[in-house]
Amino acid sequence: MSGRFKFLISGVVLFLFFVFFSYLVHEDLLTSLDFNTTVRLQDNIGRNWDRELSWFSEIGKFEVMTVALFVILLFTKKIFAGLLTFGMYASFHLIEIFGKVFVSHNPPPEFMLRTKHLLDFPQFHVRLENSYPSGHAGRAVFISVILFVLVLRSKMKPLFKFAFCFLLFAYCLIMLVSRIYLGEHWLSDVVGGVILGGALGMVSGWVIVGNRKN
Repeated sequence: MSGRFKFLISGVVLFLFFVFFSYLVHEDLLTSLDFNTTVRLQDNIGRNWDRELSWFSEIGKFEVMTVALFVILLFTKKIFAGLLTFGMYASFHLIEIFGKVFVSHNPPPEFMLRTKHLLDFPQFHVRLENSYPSGHAGRAVFISVILFVLVLRSKMKPLFKFAFCFLLFAYCLIMLVSRIYLGEHWLSDVVGGVILGGALGMVSGWVIVGNRKN
């Protein structure tokens, strides 16, 4: 099996797992884990971090991440692969809306919300009663997977590759923790976003790797 084909298989397997995981969330099988995780994070992370972690709410917004993805794909100079990747990115948001409509999963209560609104400008957002899956988590992982693929296949020195991938991992980790700590999402919302973003990111990686010359 070629390395490129593994991206596609991994993406399909992850997407199927996302469907299964969504069923678990819909059936409220993770409620206790969700609540306990949020309580523990909020108890162990000081309130002086509210503002710093709230910046990740701004960074992870649809507008910011869309521009970031556009710039990344512009540098790859792969028109066809770029269009297909944007198609995967759009598919993520369609599935996100579908999840927030059909997966019964209320967000954390208001008293748990700790987000500081640092920037205030009109934005595209999904404001529905349900919170599954997390768009911020999914976008962070989707773009990180694409960058990971591009960096590994670049001519960068191994040390630089390691450093860049470490930064990507740290960014994703902080983004995911911030969603739960700030009371924006439950753990299951974040995990669902990670799985969906990873699945579509893997498929996008398959497309990008397979279109080297366009």
